[in-house]
Amino acid sequence: MDTVENFRQIIQQILLEYTKIPYAHGQLQCKAIFDRESDSYLLVTIGWDGAKRVHGILVHIDIIEGKVWIQRDGTEYGIAYELEKAGIPRSRIVLGFHPPEVRSHTEYALA
Repeated sequence: MDTVENFRQIIQQILLEYTKIPYAHGQLQCKAIFDRESDSYLLVTIGWDGAKRVHGILVHIDIIEGKVWIQRDGTEYGIAYELEKAGIPRSRIVLGFHPPEVRSHTEYALA
């Protein structure tokens, strides 16, 4: 199987698992959005918490030039760990939410 196609499948499987986790409060849901043409993958939290409207991105992942870029990670433990555990090597995961000068101090890809 093509490496990028394998990355797509892993990302989608992991994000779909998050949509099954119920929120402890409010009328909230987590929705997965996959754009395979541009290789962008999102988890969006939507709904109501009392009188407050909630709409925000929990996770944003892009595949850019064969690497998995984590642009936003609002998960408790870190989506990078889950991607790695599922078979994506650290050398192919970029922590895009960190500035370039900080990435060299992580165990993940620089760019």
